[in-house]
Amino acid sequence: MNLAVGFFDGVHVGHRRILACADAALTFRDHPARVLAPSRAPALLMTSSARLAAVEAALRPGATGRVRALDFTPDFAAESAEAFALWLRREYPDLEEILCGPNWRFGAGGVGDAAFLRERGFAVRAMPFVEIDGAPVSSTRIRAAIAAGDMADAARLLGRPWRVEGDVVPGKGLGRALGFPTMNVRVAEGLVRPPCGVYAVETSLGRAVANWGLAPTMGEKAWEHPVLEVHVISTHPVAAPKTLAVDFLAFIRPERVFSGEEALRAQIASDIDAVQAADRRSRGNGDCGLAL
Repeated sequence: MNLAVGFFDGVHVGHRRILACADAALTFRDHPARVLAPSRAPALLMTSSARLAAVEAALRPGATGRVRALDFTPDFAAESAEAFALWLRREYPDLEEILCGPNWRFGAGGVGDAAFLRERGFAVRAMPFVEIDGAPVSSTRIRAAIAAGDMADAARLLGRPWRVEGDVVPGKGLGRALGFPTMNVRVAEGLVRPPCGVYAVETSLGRAVANWGLAPTMGEKAWEHPVLEVHVISTHPVAAPKTLAVDFLAFIRPERVFSGEEALRAQIASDIDAVQAADRRSRGNGDCGLAL
C-alpha cells in the first residue's frame, strides 16, 4: 500500500499529483499551527469535511485504502519522530511506500523528514513541487491570490475554482425587495476571506452574482459582519436548497455605498449584464472559464 501524508489544504494541483499515486492518505483534522502557534495559524482554503472528501476523491483509481484524519493535540506534537516512525510500522503493516511533499516534517521540533524514515527502512518518495509561472504551487500562494481577489490565479493553482459551501440561512429580504432575491450562505469560520465586493460565481443552480460584504447602502440594516449573498441569474424562480456550493470565478467590483436603493438596483442589473456578456464571450471562444 502506498500512503500519502500531509495536510493538503485546498487539495491543489500539487497535492493531487501526490494523491494520484496513493492508495490511502494520512492527515490531520485541523491545521497543526493551531496547536503549535495559534496566533500564526493560517486561514484555510476549505473546511475539514470538504478537504477530507477531496483527498479521498484524489486517490488513485481503484484505491482500497482510506483517508485517516488524526487529531493534532499538544501530546501528539510532543511525540518524537522516532515514536511516529514506530506508530507508522504498527498502524500500516502492509505499507510499501510513503508519498510526501519535499518540505514534509514530523515529530517534536520537526526533526523528522523523508531521510529520517529512509534511514529506518521506509521507502519514501518526496515528490517535487509543481511549478506554475516559475514558482511552486502552495496553499500559502493560493490564500494570497484569494485575499487579493485574484480568483483566476487561485483557480489555476487549485486546478478548479475556489469553492465555498455552507448552509443557506434566512436573510433580511432586502434583495427580494430590490427585485434580485438572494440566498445567504453561511461561510464557515476560519476560512480565508476574499475582498468585500461583487463576484461572478457558479452554483449547482446555475451562474450567479454574489456579494461578499456588509451591504453598506442599507444603512442601519447593513450586516455587522460580511455575508455571502448569492443571486442566481435565471428567468425562472429558484427554490433555495438547504446548502449551497459557490465557485468563485471572477471579481467584478468592490463593494461601495450607493446614493439609494434605485442606484443600487441599477448597479446590480449592470453587474448581471457584465457576467452574462462575459459568459457569452467565453463560450464563443470555446473557453471553460469566465474572463472579466
